[in-house]
Amino acid sequence: MTENNANGTVSILIVGVGGQGTLLASKILGRILVGRGYDVKVSELHGMSQRGGSVTTYVKYGKKVFSPVIEAGEADYIVSFEKLEAARWAHCLKKGGKIITNTQQIDPMPVTSGAAVYPADILEKLKGDGLDIDAFDALSPAVAAGSAKAVNIVLMGRLARYLGIERDVWTDTIRESVAPKFTDINLRAFEAGYSL
Repeated sequence: MTENNANGTVSILIVGVGGQGTLLASKILGRILVGRGYDVKVSELHGMSQRGGSVTTYVKYGKKVFSPVIEAGEADYIVSFEKLEAARWAHCLKKGGKIITNTQQIDPMPVTSGAAVYPADILEKLKGDGLDIDAFDALSPAVAAGSAKAVNIVLMGRLARYLGIERDVWTDTIRESVAPKFTDINLRAFEAGYSL
């Protein structure tokens, strides 16, 4: 875990599109951090989430957190459920921060309507800008775990490797946070992301 300022605050931006489970991911992360004794602030921004629009969650934690808002250049981690969202929010990454992103492409409304074209080589351009990108296919392991909707938990498994919080803390919190009929799928998804 990185703590880069006087209050030891860590800022995590979770970004995706409506229906991808960004809110569940932030809920699980928030529960874990509160359980570890941190002061935690979470703020959610909804775009046209029910129509596949952008959904963003700020998670800040540390000894004392005064605001959940993450400004440009402040995020220690950006967890992106879709690669265009990684590009959209890259300006928020601090120097030395990391973007963890699913390589999946989900066309936004302007692209599906033909009014725009999905940008080519997004991740290559971000890497060319000197950003630290951990990009991988999170959809395939989610499907293998039992549901394409488990991409969020695959990504949380990947984030867990960087935060240094014990695996069993994550798995216990997942059990507490999801309906029993989805527990096994989510645990398999977490393990897939953690072990990639």
